[in-house]
Amino acid sequence: MLVTTRGTGRWIPPKGWPMDGATPAGAAAVEAFEEAGVEGESNGACLGIYTYTKEMPGDDLPCVVALFAIRVTKVHAVWPEMHQRRRKWMCPKKAAASVKEPELRRLLRDFDPRHLSGKA
Repeated sequence: MLVTTRGTGRWIPPKGWPMDGATPAGAAAVEAFEEAGVEGESNGACLGIYTYTKEMPGDDLPCVVALFAIRVTKVHAVWPEMHQRRRKWMCPKKAAASVKEPELRRLLRDFDPRHLSGKA
């Protein structure tokens, strides 16, 4: 599943900043609910990292993102950012073709759902 950014409407995976008291996978799960309205389980394994530049007033911010997969068990009809973003389910190949960042494109293209169980 990808969501649109609030500013430009580009497709991205749900993502956010580190959270005190949460593991990186736990923080990713919180962001998945807030941005896409989904809940689920993660095995906690990082699928890879990618970089992008966040456009900020006055100065752009280079960012490094750790990507975590979540096996979605619940899709909410109402969620915190539903009026700010669109969400869309896509196969890995289409998701890869829909994102701008080359490193993210590779991670999505090569995604194997067996990563969710740790058996890949």
